[in-house]
Amino acid sequence: MAYQKPPKTAADYHPEVLGLFDKFVHGDIDRRAFLERAGRYAIGGMTALALLESLTPDFARAEQVPPADPRIRTARLDFESPQGSGRMQGYCARPAKISGKLPVVLVVHENRGLNPHIEDIVRRLAVSNFIGFAPDALFPLGGYPGDEDKAREMFGKLDQVKTQQDFIAAAKFIERDHDGNGKLGVTGFCYGGGVANLLATQLPELKAAAPFYGVAPPLEAVPAIKAALLLNYADNDDRVNSTWPPYEQALKKAGVRYQMYRYPGTQHGFNNDTTPRYDEAAAKLAWGRTLELFEKNLR
Repeated sequence: MAYQKPPKTAADYHPEVLGLFDKFVHGDIDRRAFLERAGRYAIGGMTALALLESLTPDFARAEQVPPADPRIRTARLDFESPQGSGRMQGYCARPAKISGKLPVVLVVHENRGLNPHIEDIVRRLAVSNFIGFAPDALFPLGGYPGDEDKAREMFGKLDQVKTQQDFIAAAKFIERDHDGNGKLGVTGFCYGGGVANLLATQLPELKAAAPFYGVAPPLEAVPAIKAALLLNYADNDDRVNSTWPPYEQALKKAGVRYQMYRYPGTQHGFNNDTTPRYDEAAAKLAWGRTLELFEKNLR
């Protein structure tokens, strides 16, 4: 049987494989379980292992703004998180040439720490004339290890109460940046989308939040939200989408400003252009809306 090339887009995978991969990356099943269950969908000479590897991020291929891009300046910045993990660190990017004070956007990573894709998101903000800052929740454990499986394993060892305080401390730290205009926004993806929702309930000074496929925050905290919300959801994402209806009711009851978009045909992670779940049209539309939100509320 001839070897079949790995699928390139989400449409090339059986929906069950995508569902299994979503469970794997969120810790609901382990690697062995994924391989065993996905094996029945491995056809044309492709193995279950090849399916898993084809879904694994390819950071170099998807990079949009190189670290050495002359339009930006990047740095690792340390900050203190006294209610969290103590000393923390994040990745910052800003325009190389700054005229006037700039808006600041906190970027919250997925459940693998500060990987190269999230660093690239920070740099994309910088070329759009924002100051971007992404803390690494794994810093207390040595930082992102360069391996997604190891990062996921490390992530499970974090004290989430402390980690949430680390993101609050990161927001307050970067909000005071010497090049900033004092207006803060936040975006986040998957786990980070949930954190973005949570930060909106914890930071009254937050002006705008744009979570991507993030679970709802505690509903009793929703009335504390002062930020304008742009909520980006994937179409095929039952785990996250099940939290939306009660969240929407709470937002309406509290009179919170929000816009919600559910992108047809997309999978959880559709904005992440390092994997086949990426949907180019939806990602460009959602990112464009996100930048518009920040321009309107932070500039």
